Amino acid sequence: MLRRQSFHGFLTTFAASHKNEPLNNSKTMKAISTAAAPAAIGPYSQAVEVGNLIFCSGQLPIDPATGVFAEGGIEAQTRQSLRNVAAILTAAGSDLRRVVKTTVFLASMNDFAAMNAVYATAFEAPFPARSAVAAKALPKGALVEIECVAEK
Repeated sequence: MLRRQSFHGFLTTFAASHKNEPLNNSKTMKAISTAAAPAAIGPYSQAVEVGNLIFCSGQLPIDPATGVFAEGGIEAQTRQSLRNVAAILTAAGSDLRRVVKTTVFLASMNDFAAMNAVYATAFEAPFPARSAVAAKALPKGALVEIECVAEK
């Protein structure tokens, strides 16, 4: 008979058996938070710092000043999502120039070219690695969500 345990319990057991230290150790993982980007809407951090890496949660195109989506379609929403990412990276002591990987989630791949045109203005060569995927639906009906990993 299989013993059931919580996911956190599984991860802790797995990590301890592989590294002899607990996963999610508060000494190795630091939460990053800023009012310059939308607050987390669930049990997650805007970003976490581990070593010299910043892992930024997916950013919706919410204007933190108003709490609503940027108006103007995919272009405006992409710009706002990137502003939110940049604000979080700044709070973590980093910036968009230090991004090594992004993931872009799109509600429709028909918006790829327009998103890509805005995205291209935010980064310089060498460009970060990137994945762009269509999602059946994004939180709150967003057209785009962007997450990243950056160096500190």
